Amino acid sequence: MPLPPAPTKRAALLPPEAFDAPARSSHRTARKAEAAHADGPLADTPVVLDFDPRSGGGESHPEALFREDVETYTHAEPPARKPVPAQPAPKAARNGKATGPGKLFVLDTNVLMHDPMSLFRFEEHDIFLPMIVLEELDGHKKGTTEVARNARQASRWLDALAGAQGADIGTGLKLNTTGHPEARGSLFFQTQTLSNKLPASLPQGKADNQILGVVQALREQHAPREVVLVSKDINMRVKARALGLATDDYQNDKTLDDLDLLYSGTLALPADFWAKHGKTVESWQTGQHTFYRISGPIVPSLLINQFVFFESPGEPSLYARVTEIRGRTAVLKTLKDYGHLKNAVWGVTTRNREQNFAMNLLMDPEIDFVTLTGTAGTGKTLMALASGLTQVLDDRRYTEIIMTRATVSVGEDIGFLPGTEEEKMGPWMGALDDNLEVLAKTDTGAGEWGRAATNELIRSRIKIKSMNFMRGRTFLNKYVIIDEAQNLTPKQMKTLITRAGPGTKIICMGNLAQIDTPYLTEGSSGLTFAVDKFKSWPHAGHITLARGERSRLADFASEVL
Repeated sequence: MPLPPAPTKRAALLPPEAFDAPARSSHRTARKAEAAHADGPLADTPVVLDFDPRSGGGESHPEALFREDVETYTHAEPPARKPVPAQPAPKAARNGKATGPGKLFVLDTNVLMHDPMSLFRFEEHDIFLPMIVLEELDGHKKGTTEVARNARQASRWLDALAGAQGADIGTGLKLNTTGHPEARGSLFFQTQTLSNKLPASLPQGKADNQILGVVQALREQHAPREVVLVSKDINMRVKARALGLATDDYQNDKTLDDLDLLYSGTLALPADFWAKHGKTVESWQTGQHTFYRISGPIVPSLLINQFVFFESPGEPSLYARVTEIRGRTAVLKTLKDYGHLKNAVWGVTTRNREQNFAMNLLMDPEIDFVTLTGTAGTGKTLMALASGLTQVLDDRRYTEIIMTRATVSVGEDIGFLPGTEEEKMGPWMGALDDNLEVLAKTDTGAGEWGRAATNELIRSRIKIKSMNFMRGRTFLNKYVIIDEAQNLTPKQMKTLITRAGPGTKIICMGNLAQIDTPYLTEGSSGLTFAVDKFKSWPHAGHITLARGERSRLADFASEVL
């Protein structure tokens, strides 16, 4: 009979422990070898059998060295056997991640009170809640503050997980049973007393120290699995590191890790822009604006409503906004120059490139949401008020201006403020009065009586509202200005922006270097959150104002202080 085809891959070897097992009968192997020698054209060719010298002789081939489905042998000298590794390499999942046990995160109480959804933010890793955390949640659930609401919501999620069908606290509660498929881990509660080996200098009655004791006990109990304490409390993390425990801040609330990564709204075109893109560019004129359709390597880096500029000595400058992106092409639209006196907005002209970009956004009726960031004195409030007054009183595009801001004190609170809502908000609106005074002086043609009448008309069209009473409202055809927006949380920012009805435009302004709200950073501020989420929406725009125009004293102080 002819020989079967040669095997396509080498036979797999068993680990060394297999040699100590009792050998199987080799009669089947011997019969196959004899049949191969008796028949076929290669009957005279000697067959070399690979055998283990530890078997005590060459009478039969140890079949245990080969897979059961391998029935043929190689008619050549066997290659040298590769050493078998002591431990197999860890298997890899389909997505390229290791399939070993995930981390065990121990959550501090402040994480749940900061974000109740933090239970479902740890992907495939498990979560452990010490009993003292549940006790602290219960102690903070009363009241109408944001912390109390978050504590109650966290308790509801815990109750839903514990009450899910098939839930067993002893073996862990699956986090994906409440409609969060991204959470693939389990939730564990402390159901027994864990040995505490903390230093005697740490008082045992304090909640933070009890949580540290639980983390240390879990690390010893689940070694070598990584146990990490997650806390928003800096001192808690410092004490954990001093004890040699792994700890980390809750990062999910941070939109950006570094403020330098924040979208600026502008892009400087390279010096060779026209050399690379000039051959395929198309241009046409519509009214006062010129449009350019470009295609080239710079298009993938552009965003809708992003401002681009080209400034090079000896060549014509270009200031444009990206109005359309389709595949590998983009359309640029030249801007209106609000730095010229003939285009002044309520007597205000722009003084630098970024201010002109911002004024183009503020005056565009197709832009519903504008965010402005910049240091003190860059003209954010003045430009927003000037464009608002022009569109309310002259163009009749909006019915009135609504202005609000986060009432967060820089220092000690001055206490209760008497009067109506607008009277209570009066001390917080000093910036409004200062800018209205500047805008009133731009009308030089009218006399004293004319300016007084103008001031009265302006104030009749500006309403000052408190953010505490915004929920449930809907603004129709309003021009809404949210000042000091860097002090808002992402949840508060969502509450304010979702008040917008048909025909309403919202402007959010703030300086991310002047955050006065505790527990908020530049990366977790609601203003940063809004800038990042709206940067690719066709009806939103953002500009970072870089140069101050208040005074030389204010500019120098912003740099050196």
